[in-house]
Amino acid sequence: MNNPYMKDVVVTADYTPLEAQRTVLSVMIQCPLSNAGPVYFRGPGFEDIAWPPGEWNPFRGLNLADIEVRGTPGDVVAIRGGSGDAL
Repeated sequence: MNNPYMKDVVVTADYTPLEAQRTVLSVMIQCPLSNAGPVYFRGPGFEDIAWPPGEWNPFRGLNLADIEVRGTPGDVVAIRGGSGDAL
């Protein structure tokens, strides 16, 4: 992993992108167990995919600006990874 990346995105009731500009990384995206409800994801080719609290998935070469989230205001989406291939 060349450049580490760590970010917590605070969820709102409206869809918000994970990044404002093109940011292509290999990351682990997690919805913490402490979230009050599911977080809904949408992006190219999919809409309203619900992730319950505790859900996590790895992604390689993901453009974070293409992914938008919404859910219970104040819930969090945790993003950890970096610019290399290893997670």
